[in-house]
Amino acid sequence: MTIQAQLPDPAQPQSRLSDRPTVGIDAHHPIVVDSFALLDHRTRARSIPERVAPPGRYLSFEHDDQTRLIALERPITHIGRGLAADVRLEDTNVSRRHAIVALRGDGIRLLDDRSSNGTFVNGRPVTVAQLADGDVLRFGRVVFRYVEIAPRRKPQPLRRIPLARRGHHHAPAGAAA
Repeated sequence: MTIQAQLPDPAQPQSRLSDRPTVGIDAHHPIVVDSFALLDHRTRARSIPERVAPPGRYLSFEHDDQTRLIALERPITHIGRGLAADVRLEDTNVSRRHAIVALRGDGIRLLDDRSSNGTFVNGRPVTVAQLADGDVLRFGRVVFRYVEIAPRRKPQPLRRIPLARRGHHHAPAGAAA
């Protein structure tokens, strides 16, 4: 008995990405590309343009062809629909206490706070996830990107290299003294 792998037939058109089911996305609730519309007024007011952001850790989203950032400054940041949330989302698909972002010495973690609809990192449901720069986070219909802006390094001063000491002249090789 021989087992053969079937390779895709180049003559057959490949199925489009939209034809495949996407993990963690309910077809009845469209994904919101402009997450700004689902942020409460306090969270909107705290967001800053990416171009003026100091070094730090942020949740990033697009609005009006501009990338805006929400700073993650506290050791613990609560994300949810409840009034006590630090990043408050006005989406019925988001639980009052949806997720927690925890800054730790070894990095940053995202924890699902027993939400009804789940917390997703890069399209996968998670209960706890270590975040890396560029990860895509989803809470209900709200999508953020986790961004780390590193401190700008000061340029190193130029080292002075002594060319020759004054008063010491070396005779060229092979010259008579």
